[in-house]
Formats: sequence, structure tokens, C-alpha cells
Amino acid sequence: MKPIKIMTTSLSDIPRKFIEEYDITVLPLTIRFGDNEFRDRVDLSTEEFFDKLKGDYELPSTSQITPSMFIREIENILRKGYQIMIINGSSGVSGTHQSALMAKKELESDDITVIDTLALSYTCGMIVVEAAKMAKEGSTKEKIIERVQDMKERAEHIFSVETLDYLKKGGRLSATKATIGKILNVKPILTIKDGKVELLDKVRGSKKIIPKMIQIAKEKGLKKGSEYICIAHGGNTKGIEKLKEEIINSFEPKKIIITEIGCTIGTYTGPGVLAILYMRGE
Repeated sequence: MKPIKIMTTSLSDIPRKFIEEYDITVLPLTIRFGDNEFRDRVDLSTEEFFDKLKGDYELPSTSQITPSMFIREIENILRKGYQIMIINGSSGVSGTHQSALMAKKELESDDITVIDTLALSYTCGMIVVEAAKMAKEGSTKEKIIERVQDMKERAEHIFSVETLDYLKKGGRLSATKATIGKILNVKPILTIKDGKVELLDKVRGSKKIIPKMIQIAKEKGLKKGSEYICIAHGGNTKGIEKLKEEIINSFEPKKIIITEIGCTIGTYTGPGVLAILYMRGE
């Protein structure tokens, strides 16, 4: 059996230590500020990105991975004797998954598997890392796919943004839904449903965001003593420390993974985002 190489994109927000430990191939999306192009987390760190975002009057644009980019990387991996599994962030917010499918069709190889997680950020990343771990341990493609499908069904995102303006400008949320953030200092609590951003709840004032996120996580089945819970932020170091404290007090997980929202997703969430990302039942 050929060894399996796991590939994903920067939509997965995987910490560098896991990318290196499990030898994951991560293709970076492109961010444009005016005429300047940057590869997500390659040419532009998350800290640099959010600093630029706060100071820029226009929303930067993002470019998905093209079929030709996928083809180039896939061919290189196939030549090394691997079969390849491409695990993508949600097709509901990015065309990157479709690009991967087009690349697979062009190459006509049974050694290429393409999966849409319908998830974003490290919720997608958790699935990718688990698949890469299994591949490193010698699991079959069938067992990895089974595990990935199981995790897809149990994936949860709970996240907050300071304003819905960035999701509105980026076309990821309707103007009608975005207007709620303008009323009486309302702060939205969001999720990903069927691969798309949906409003879960709202609070008045930033101080109520974390308590509400904790409450929702409990209602959605996050239990005490979980193996691990991931929390993420975008340019919000104070907020992530407070969220970590509340996660420990409320859920006592065996491990907390902290990651940063990358440049691509950060373009649509804006600065200040906080997230709780986990798998129900784990």
C-alpha cells in the first residue's frame, strides 16, 4: 500500500508545530492589500495582517488556490510514491474545494481523494491533523475517510466578531443579517452550519461575549473533562487569555489548543474574533 500524504490549505489555521510533526502539506491562499500580494502565513504573519487590517480603509481581497496550483503540488507528491488526500475548508465560503476537484479530474488518478469538511479554521484543522496522524501511523485510506466523516458530523464552531461589517463586505453574510450588529452595541455569536456562516445568538456589549459562548457550548454538548478543546483568536490576545481561563473553569479539558485565526479567514471576521472549536463527544 502506498503511503498517504495529507494536503490542506491555510483555511485550516493549523499551528506550525502540528504541520511539522505530521508532515502536512499546506497551500497558502493569497491576500491582497491594494496592489500588494501576500501568501497567508508565508509572506504575512497573522499579527502583521491584523495590524494592517486595522489601519486599512478597504477590505483586502483573497484568492483561492487555483486548479493549476493544486496540480503542481499533487504531481510532485505523486512522483514521490504517495497517494494523496486533500482535506479542504468549507466549500460554502471558498472555491478552493472546487479547484481541488478540478485538479483531480484533470489528473485522472485513483491515488487522489478530495474531501470537503464543511468546516473552517482549526475545526477543519483538527480533522486534517487527525487524518495526518493516522496516515503517519499507517492507517488505510478507508479508515482515515471513515474517521474524517465521523468528525465532520460532530464538528462545532462557536465564534464572535466585534462587528459584522467584514462578513458583510466580504459577501459571507447578508446585509439584512449584518444590520443587527449596528443596533445598541449588539455583538453577534456565530457558527458554521452546512458550511456557511449563521447567526447563533447576540449579546449587548463585549463583556457578555465569553459567558454567552460558554453557555452555548454547554447547550451544544461540550462536556467537562474533554480530551481537548481548541480556542482561537484574531488579534485579540487579551480576549484569548480570558477565554482560556473560562474554558478551564467551565470544562476542565485535559488539553487546550490555542491557535490564531489566519489571514484568509481574518479578512472576513475582522480583528477581535474569538472562537471555541471542538468535536462533540471528544
